[in-house]
Amino acid sequence: MAKLIAVANQKGGVGKTTTCVNLCAALSLMDKNVLLVDCDPQGNASSGMGVSKSQRPNTYDMLINGAKAAECIVHTDYGDVIPASKELAAASVELIETEEREYVLKKALEAVKENYDYILMDCPPSLELLTVNSLVAADTVLIPMQCEYYALEGIADLMTSIKMCSKRLNRKLGIEGIVLTMYDSRANLTIQVANELRRYLSDKVYETVIPRSVRLSEAPSHGLPGVVYDRINRGSKAYMALAVEFIARSEK
Repeated sequence: MAKLIAVANQKGGVGKTTTCVNLCAALSLMDKNVLLVDCDPQGNASSGMGVSKSQRPNTYDMLINGAKAAECIVHTDYGDVIPASKELAAASVELIETEEREYVLKKALEAVKENYDYILMDCPPSLELLTVNSLVAADTVLIPMQCEYYALEGIADLMTSIKMCSKRLNRKLGIEGIVLTMYDSRANLTIQVANELRRYLSDKVYETVIPRSVRLSEAPSHGLPGVVYDRINRGSKAYMALAVEFIARSEK
């Protein structure tokens, strides 16, 4: 039975999709069965896994048109994908009048949970109905976070949102962990933010940090996860190390 993890942060540009794509690929390279569900209308996780944004059926069809999850899955060499496209942006509006609208994704994924070790859901960078669906479907939330001052404010807002969702819609929802991304050990602010996080949320912050990496940024343009595009790059090595730590934590 799969463990479902929502990869979320209400702030954009923090490495959320990069983390989702590379963690999926890294886990797959470690012989784990992983499904990435792209819940972000930008569809960057899909293209980052080498899947076309025009691929149908997709997440939109699964949520709105009644397509079965198994019909939407695209197989790649580094994990399975249910892709997204720009049509998904309309789903939040279309779901409003749907009965039990917060549970549509959860119900859709029930049929494929048995086939995977992990299901990662890449959420939009806002607390909209697509994100709420992901949080309701999830067992835990993985939070990528850039080491900057505004990110500290954003993490407080996200924690409040997760707490509200846990109280009202998904009582089992917990925090998988916080991943520090775009880490620059030469910057004082990076060190200060990391220290603050570890002081208040020590057991939730991963030891592995993800450094800034040009090669990780280049990888999506080639339709490949960074850990596949350049395995010896320090960013790729960091994601492989994160996958090891992720498995150790999640299987305790």
